[in-house]
Amino acid sequence: MAAFATKQSPLLLASLLILIGVATGSFYDSFDITWGAGRANIFESGQLLTCTLDKTSGSGFQSKKEYLFGKIDMKIKLVPGNSAGTVTAYYLSSKGETWDEIDFEFLGNVTGQPYVIHTNVFTGGKGNREMQFYLWFDPTADFHTYTVLWNPLNIIFLVDGIPIRVFKNNEANGVAYPKSQPMKIYSSLWEADDWATQGGKVKTDWTNAPFSASYRSFNDVDCCSRTSIWNWVTCNANSNSWMWTTLNSNQLGQLKWVQKDYMIYNYCTDFKRFPQGLPTECNLN
Repeated sequence: MAAFATKQSPLLLASLLILIGVATGSFYDSFDITWGAGRANIFESGQLLTCTLDKTSGSGFQSKKEYLFGKIDMKIKLVPGNSAGTVTAYYLSSKGETWDEIDFEFLGNVTGQPYVIHTNVFTGGKGNREMQFYLWFDPTADFHTYTVLWNPLNIIFLVDGIPIRVFKNNEANGVAYPKSQPMKIYSSLWEADDWATQGGKVKTDWTNAPFSASYRSFNDVDCCSRTSIWNWVTCNANSNSWMWTTLNSNQLGQLKWVQKDYMIYNYCTDFKRFPQGLPTECNLN
């Protein structure tokens, strides 16, 4: 698959064969429920999807399409009340031993304590790029929009349109960047009380089960994707502004605000974890 380096590489753009994705407005059309034995369901003529978790099993779903760059929105309402030990995962991932992945994971907590948003980026099967945040609102009271904007220049994680993290393309400095492996969207609700809440100190209270997370308003209009390896078509990146989006000055201010007031872990400041030196990208951004 073609590599992207700069906006001035039309020959590379022309060689990228991907199908422009179109939001269907229905979970029936966009996703397959893949596990959970009836614990994930679609309602309201395809406009609402729910995943549930009980002591026997969690549940999950995946997109019908694969994506190679895009701006992908999903509205999610997280598990309310005592959600300790539960994880609501929402991410893009490819397959194979050297997979790429872009992660949102929402780590539950005891009633009254904040959720933790756990983010990560994998390239070639290697992650270890975790950043974690609290939120400035209650994510269980209503739906909020969680966005991955992935293009040849950067990966931007946004919450209600506010950027919380940017992973830049630093291939020129020897840092791998996901650019050639199409990824599907996955989401699941599952139990991980060995690590999810306060490092595993707080366990799941199953008297609160079943736990439930809800999804609405999936949007993949601004994407390049495919439904089959046999139907690639050219994605005209020059006609899609999202393909070259980076943060503007206002968004940079928002990013600084979030990271100053709500970031609780940044791998790029964890010298104890990386005694031989921080990852290369930490010294470039």
